[in-house]
Amino acid sequence: MLLDPNHLTDLEVYKLLIGLVAPRPIAFVTTLDENGVVNAAPFSFFNALCSDPPLLSISVGRKEGGAYKDTSRNIRRTGEFVVHVTEERLIELINHTSCPYPPGISEVERAGLHTLPSVKVHVPRVAECRVAMECRLHQVLELGNGPDTDLIIGEVVCFHIDDAVIENGKIKLAELGPVGRLAGTEYTKLGERFSLERPTYRGD
Repeated sequence: MLLDPNHLTDLEVYKLLIGLVAPRPIAFVTTLDENGVVNAAPFSFFNALCSDPPLLSISVGRKEGGAYKDTSRNIRRTGEFVVHVTEERLIELINHTSCPYPPGISEVERAGLHTLPSVKVHVPRVAECRVAMECRLHQVLELGNGPDTDLIIGEVVCFHIDDAVIENGKIKLAELGPVGRLAGTEYTKLGERFSLERPTYRGD
């Protein structure tokens, strides 16, 4: 089958992308609104970009008519946010924060989660999450026709990692239990793993 995106609807292209680019890591992001209310939301268009400095990217689609989502608006205003790893043991609570509550309502509170103060940013982190990365805004790229998407790039200025999920500087993935996003309502847990050594070129 040959598909030309120019001959597909936006929804059809979106469905292809989320089905093909999978599994996707999920950033669970907290921000602060202008009244100090903690906003929280999961985003699966998320990845690491660079290690020096440590940069993360989160793609945040806009609302109908091009209005910013709370996460994007808050980050643009404060220049700060916190990214948490989405763990299997918390997935139901984190999924609850994807509910489209109106501005001024804390998804953290509605999900029954709690917050702790961060160290280098004003945005609180979620107490139940064992990994949190405090971020300062590095850059926002406006993408898409409209534009309709904000690609937010943040620099990690502080890592919070529970001792239970790290050993000798390496993350214990089986213990952490990260969850990945698939298409539709489907998610995936950490499954079977295998190792492959990178090949070395020794000359012809």
